Amino acid sequence: MGVTALDLGLRGAAAGLFLMMVVVVVARARPLDAIKWLSVAMAIGGAAYAIVTAPFVPKAALWWVLPILAANPVIFWLWARATFDDDFTVRLWHGALWLVIVGIWFSVFLTWTTWPMLAKAGVRSMSVVALVLSFSAAVQTIRTWSADLVAGRRRLRVAVLILSLLFIALLSGSDLTSISAASLGISGSLASAVGLLAIAALAGWSLFEPAAAGHALVAVATNAAGHAGGAARIEPPADGGRDAVAPLLLRRLDHLMTVERIYRQEGVTIGMLAAKLGLTEYRLRQAINEGLGYRNFNTFLNRYRLDEAKAALSDLSQRDVPVLTIALDAGFQSIGPFNRAFKADTGLTPTEFRRDARPPPTTPEKDGDLEIGQSG
Repeated sequence: MGVTALDLGLRGAAAGLFLMMVVVVVARARPLDAIKWLSVAMAIGGAAYAIVTAPFVPKAALWWVLPILAANPVIFWLWARATFDDDFTVRLWHGALWLVIVGIWFSVFLTWTTWPMLAKAGVRSMSVVALVLSFSAAVQTIRTWSADLVAGRRRLRVAVLILSLLFIALLSGSDLTSISAASLGISGSLASAVGLLAIAALAGWSLFEPAAAGHALVAVATNAAGHAGGAARIEPPADGGRDAVAPLLLRRLDHLMTVERIYRQEGVTIGMLAAKLGLTEYRLRQAINEGLGYRNFNTFLNRYRLDEAKAALSDLSQRDVPVLTIALDAGFQSIGPFNRAFKADTGLTPTEFRRDARPPPTTPEKDGDLEIGQSG
């Protein structure tokens, strides 16, 4: 009974934290963009799972709740992509994927007694899908980690992701092995309760400590618009963050970018840039983020690349230079990323931008400003 009481207490605390985060996000966060809705869905799913899998909860309720909660790996995958990738946009097919998985889980639960072998095959297939989504989220988070300039998001992303991945992997892995799922949390084990509380505590820390966590988990700040239009800039901090960065450092960085044009070099990294400036990577990240207002290093580089490309496309003397050549000269590695970045920044394709940048053709002057039919 002592272990059961501890289990119930931990689950109650986790559910309370999750529901508190839902209230805070819905009440304070405006506008409610995709990342905030995904954060709300994550929190509601965590609270519901903590409650319905607790001891003494009627198991009849699981038949109608668990199929929906079993699709939480999709929500987690979308949340991780939107939180850690400033260029990610939620698409309609993401919602369709969630609906398909929910439908499959309902089919599994409804056919469990009539076709048990088919239901077990469905459970295994859904477990594989959950593991694939978890692995995809981990790869995406690691891939974008080095370019992240937000200090709080860099600190929290690894801890939260590892905890969430372990939790999903344990629950999904139990369906692929001979280990009973009941011992891993489906029936309300203490380990499941501890994992839920740890995730809720880290998520709450990121929400209620914005100076340390920034937009890491639930992104309650109103300036998380980088997910909508591809831009990843933020306004300068009101507490003097811009002044905290030495003006001399910013001038040296500007000289390196505008005069030496280091952004043209292939494979330029923030470590390479920090070495040229004689700084630590942390100090350079802070300068670009707090001093210049960028959240992502690639977006910082692309700002200079796009400015050079737009100048070249507007130059009449380069009107015969191919767009690919201009993109490569500006530092882009291929035409695809260049076209996407250019369209996100200007709303036009490079060809359309070049066409609109040309001056209209001049009409020849009329002799003596006379119209046809007039005499001198």
